[in-house]
Amino acid sequence: MGSEPRAPLVLASASPRRRELLIQIGATPDQIAPADIDESERPGETPRALALRLAEDKLAAAQHPGCFVLASDTVVGVGRRILPKTEAREEAERCLRLLSGRNHRVFTGVAVRAPDGREASRVVETKVSFKPLSEGEITAYLNSGEWNGKAGGYGIQGLAGAYVVRLIGSYTGVVGLPVYETRQLLNGLGYVF
Repeated sequence: MGSEPRAPLVLASASPRRRELLIQIGATPDQIAPADIDESERPGETPRALALRLAEDKLAAAQHPGCFVLASDTVVGVGRRILPKTEAREEAERCLRLLSGRNHRVFTGVAVRAPDGREASRVVETKVSFKPLSEGEITAYLNSGEWNGKAGGYGIQGLAGAYVVRLIGSYTGVVGLPVYETRQLLNGLGYVF
C-alpha cells in the first residue's frame, strides 16, 4: 500500500535564494507565486514584529487551496531601527556605513499553511557582526550591485560574506530562509519530505 501523493508546495516569494534553500532541504516548490503586499513598516513596529507580520501577510495573500504554502520575509535591524530593502545606491551606502564595525540583527519570518488550512509561523533571529569597512570596500560593494533589493543593503551569500566577523544564529536565515526551522514548520503541518 502506497501513501497518497503529497499536496503541492507553493512558495509565495520570487526570491531565487529561498527556492534554492527549499530545494536544499528536499522541499522543491511545485509553484512560485509571489504574494504582492504592502511591505511598509507601521509606526513603532520593531524589526522582529515586522518580519513576522510580513510573512503572515504574504501567506494570507497567497490563496492556493489544497496546497502547502510557504511565505517568508527578512528584516535587518540596528536596535529598533529597520533598515530598508535597498533600491538605490545611496540607500545601500547609508546601510553599509551604519553596519560597518558594529552588530546588527537579522529577523526572518516564516509562515506556512497546510492544505487543510492549519497555519504555523515563527521568527528566527540572527546576530551578525560586521568588520569596520574601508572606503575601498564600500565602493567595491556598491559597484558590485549585489545590494540591490537586499534587506539592509547586503547579501551574506555574496561579497558581503567577507565582512562578517561573527554570526550567532542561522546563516540560512540571513540568506532568506532558516532551513532548520522551515523544515520543522513544514513537518509539523504534515509535509512529507
